[in-house]
Amino acid sequence: MRLVLVLGDQLSPGMAALKAADRDRDLVVMAEVGTETGYVPHHPKKIALILAAMRKFAGRLQAEGWRVAYSRLDDPDNAGSIPGELLRRASETGAKEVIATEPGEWRLIEALGEMPLRVTMLEDDRFIASHADFDAWAEGRKALRMEYFYREMRRKTGLLMDGDRPAGGKWNYDRENRKPARDDLFAPKPLWFSPDEALEEVLGLVEDRFGGNFGALRPFGYATDPGQAGQVLDRFIAEALPLFGDYQDAMLSGNRFLYHSLISAYLNIGLLDPLDACRRAEAAWKGGKVPINAAEGFIRQILGWREYVRGIYFRGGPDYPRQNKLNHQRKLPALYWGAETRMNCLAHAVAQTRDEAYAHHIQRLMITGNFALIAGIDPAEVHEWYLSVYVDAFEWVEAPNTVGMSQFADGGVIASKPYVSSGSYISRMSDYCGGCHYSVTARTGERACPFNLLYWAFLDRHRDRFGGNPRMAQMYRTWDRMDAAHRGTVLEEAGQFLHKMGRGDCI
Repeated sequence: MRLVLVLGDQLSPGMAALKAADRDRDLVVMAEVGTETGYVPHHPKKIALILAAMRKFAGRLQAEGWRVAYSRLDDPDNAGSIPGELLRRASETGAKEVIATEPGEWRLIEALGEMPLRVTMLEDDRFIASHADFDAWAEGRKALRMEYFYREMRRKTGLLMDGDRPAGGKWNYDRENRKPARDDLFAPKPLWFSPDEALEEVLGLVEDRFGGNFGALRPFGYATDPGQAGQVLDRFIAEALPLFGDYQDAMLSGNRFLYHSLISAYLNIGLLDPLDACRRAEAAWKGGKVPINAAEGFIRQILGWREYVRGIYFRGGPDYPRQNKLNHQRKLPALYWGAETRMNCLAHAVAQTRDEAYAHHIQRLMITGNFALIAGIDPAEVHEWYLSVYVDAFEWVEAPNTVGMSQFADGGVIASKPYVSSGSYISRMSDYCGGCHYSVTARTGERACPFNLLYWAFLDRHRDRFGGNPRMAQMYRTWDRMDAAHRGTVLEEAGQFLHKMGRGDCI
């Protein structure tokens, strides 16, 4: 008999470890353990989603004839860690071997590798690009840009292809997907689910154990099984995908979800299949139900970006999340954990994160991420925050998005330039600036938007690194054309703002 490990983000019946196991002979091991619920202060909604989905999946396996040893978090005999639970089950059964699907975080891979049992670790084949596929694409390239990897994935899968050419004549419709939203837009409401008795039991456990964590547990409406997740995808394709492309970068204070799918967590824990989701979006385009820019934008996020960042994470190795190429050392300000701030955009993004365990990619990149970068926050603290507060955050996907794309801490492995902006971008893509204490049009002075001050101070501080970057040449030309006295005032006021932030003042 062998032990078959199934982790909380591996809730797919076709997992590699299950495919390699013998249903009549082997024992599936699933465990809710303190090391996984507590290695960062996870949002209560994230913990509840995973525990509830795990319990449902264990029940499904048992109904299909698998023997499952399931440990609940409040089991007094719970060893508290995945290796500890495997050793406990090995002691009970005499098993000497473990079959596991490769975890999505280096810390767990290393922990399994150090066990005294024989562990056979199989690659997670739910992804469209294997490690070998990504490494073969990356080998010998000076720059690992997602766009070119994405084209290879399109060719490999045939998605949105017309023979050897991209459907519609273009690989990428991103330029058509940057419309600011109006507050009178009709946007469908997300599909939420009422908790059943089993989920209520989980919610009670999470309230008791993790009630002090940042984030609101209730109301809780996330899908916790493949059937519910499939309904969410169905509704998105039918009602939101047609306008998803146009408004995927937009932000509105009165609408937290707009036309986004809210399926990333379901993809990441195994309730939905990524290739199937892409094919269904393609079918909607082929059926004339959605425009090509919408289908392509959605497919690019999954087939392109999701697969790409996984490749970067594993190619980068265990030290990738700890990089800090810009040597940023400031502490993460308390506003990220809900402390008062006068910056309306950050207040909205953090409040939404607290309530929903969700924010879409532009809110993460150009609000919370942009501010952290231009303020010089230690990327390790930013990384831990993102990993803690979002329901879809697992290190294989979160670290490249944060350390690489958002904070440029990998020195440009992912991004060819830092994703920084002044307040004008936020004003253009949202309605946040209208109700703000600060003025987005003020360049200096007491009411000057902090994004304006910190943006120019960031460029000035890192001129040796970015001054020769052709994609940033226009920014530096604009800075150089400013009056020297004005530049001095900008830098002085940026420094004063950062000093107040460091003191813990309300900013």
